[in-house]
Amino acid sequence: MALPLCRLYLITPPRLDDLAAFGHILAQALDAGDVAALQVRLKDQPDEVIAAAVDVLTPIATSRGVAVILNDRPDLAASLGCDGVHIGQEDMPLAEARKLMGPDRMIGVTCHASLHLAMEAAEGGADYVAFGAFFPTATKDAPTRADAALLSGWQQDMLIPCVAIGGITVDTAADLAQAGADFIAVSAGVWAYRDGPAAAVKAFNAEMARGIGARG
Repeated sequence: MALPLCRLYLITPPRLDDLAAFGHILAQALDAGDVAALQVRLKDQPDEVIAAAVDVLTPIATSRGVAVILNDRPDLAASLGCDGVHIGQEDMPLAEARKLMGPDRMIGVTCHASLHLAMEAAEGGADYVAFGAFFPTATKDAPTRADAALLSGWQQDMLIPCVAIGGITVDTAADLAQAGADFIAVSAGVWAYRDGPAAAVKAFNAEMARGIGARG
C-alpha cells in the first residue's frame, strides 16, 4: 500500500516589491521539487497590487501544476480566477465565501489550535483546514500555539486534509509530517533559507518524505 503524502504549500513573502524578480525566484523554487500550492498573501496591500501579483505569478505556478490560492479575499479570488482562497476566523464566513467561489474552487480555513473549529469548517464545506502556529513566526501575528498531537488527532477522522503552518523550517518539517500533516505551509522557511529557495524546496521535500516514512 502506498504511503500517504505530505506536500509543500508555499506562501509568498508579505511584500513583493519587484514582481518580475520574484517570479524568477518562484520559478526556480517550483522547478526544484514538488509543491502543491502557492498562496498569495499580501496583507494590507491595495487591490491593484494583489491583482498584479496574481497576474504575474499565476502562469508560473499553473504551468507547473501548482494551485494558486489567495489569502483573505474571496471576492478578489473569484474575480481573478484563482484556484482557491484561504480565510481566517475573522474573515468572510465560509458559507459566503463558498457562494462567491462556487462549488469547484478550493477554500481553506484557519483553525488555530482547535479541533472544534476544524470540525465546524469541515462540516461547513471547507476543502482543507490549517492548524498553527507550531513555532514562533515573524510572518504573522499568531494568537495560538499548536502541538503536533493536534495533527494526529485530526487524522483519526481524516475528514479533509490538514495544513500545518507557522514558523516551520527544514529542521522541523519531518516531525510534523510524521505527526499527520497533509501539507506543510512555509514562507520565510523557503524564501530566507540559507542556501536559497530552490535548495529549501528540495530539503523540505526530503524531510517530509522522511517524516512520512516514519509514520507508525
